[in-house]
Amino acid sequence: MIGCTKLLCGTATVSDIVKYGRSSQHLPPQMLQFSSDATPIVVWNSTNRCNLNCQHCYICAEDRDYAGEFTTAEAKNFIDDLAAMRVPVLLFSGGEPLVRRDLFELGAYAIEKGIRPVISTNGTLITPELAKRIKATGFQYVGVSIDGSEEVHDYFRGKAGAFKETLAGIRNSIAAGNKTGIRFTVNKLNYHTLPAILDIVEREKIPRFCMYHLVYAGRGREMAALDTTAEQKRQTIELLIERTLDFHKRGIEVEILTTDNHADGIYILQYFERTQPERVPEIKELLSMHGGCSAGQKMANVDPQGEVHACQFWGHKSLGNVRKQPFSEIWHNKQDKFLCKLRDKPSYVTGRCGECRYKGFCGGCRIRAEAVSGDLWSEDPACYLTDYKE
Repeated sequence: MIGCTKLLCGTATVSDIVKYGRSSQHLPPQMLQFSSDATPIVVWNSTNRCNLNCQHCYICAEDRDYAGEFTTAEAKNFIDDLAAMRVPVLLFSGGEPLVRRDLFELGAYAIEKGIRPVISTNGTLITPELAKRIKATGFQYVGVSIDGSEEVHDYFRGKAGAFKETLAGIRNSIAAGNKTGIRFTVNKLNYHTLPAILDIVEREKIPRFCMYHLVYAGRGREMAALDTTAEQKRQTIELLIERTLDFHKRGIEVEILTTDNHADGIYILQYFERTQPERVPEIKELLSMHGGCSAGQKMANVDPQGEVHACQFWGHKSLGNVRKQPFSEIWHNKQDKFLCKLRDKPSYVTGRCGECRYKGFCGGCRIRAEAVSGDLWSEDPACYLTDYKE
């Protein structure tokens, strides 16, 4: 995750991070990307069920019952193990997590055990009453997905009126006092709507906007041809740089982030090399602390059946199952060659990624590489940098 606001506006400095010791237990939530340990944020697909049928869903969720999902007791045992290893954040995802009847019981249980619970949702189910319940339970963040303007969003979500329902859910969540943000997955069909979405962020006083690059997993794998071109990616990051600086200049409190393409961080570094070279050393240090893609290190995923993955997009590669072995043991298994290599990406990447002088800051997306070439260590096909060689 690249903190555009942090890098461009100096809202996080190396000294800010160092004073917390870079421990995931002590860092504020917005600085966990700079932690030095391998205690991950855990994304838990708490259910495969969803009330929508989105084209880019990475687990191909549907609105039906699924066998084999965690019982409440199993979920609590899972949370106990996460708490014992001091996982800082548990992200309740789906499908649609709000369809789990025990979501609020489990959120409260996570808080009791010292874990910060957050929700990733499509927002359509957030009524005023439910928003108040989210607040009363203590969920620390609600991330809501929007895919573009009304027409585009409804197309991606497979439901007329989904945009209006999602926007109403965001408003209800904010009105109840929940920290609420927008998650936007960019592609060829919606990148042109990004300015309008950022206008919504400003108008609705939404404090956080995170743009996801397309990862070729689940239904998203079928959308690889819809990934934006290199030139469109450059135009998109240029727009985000411009709007981030504009928001900051006008005193609009919103945090802009991108994820799933760490070339964004390099592009921002190159922006400073051209415009403010005196800031380059600190930007490099921040990017080094981040360390590129967090999959298998600062980010983990557990699916509805208990399979553990390096991140939520690695669904086709299981590291083990928490019903057979505690998550903590699976995660700290130093005999797992796949995990060990993910935690040392610069030593294994090839092609453009192997030649890149910034590979210690990035490392590319291994899932996109595998989906396109069959080799997970080959170059990331979504890299858009033009100046990258050693």
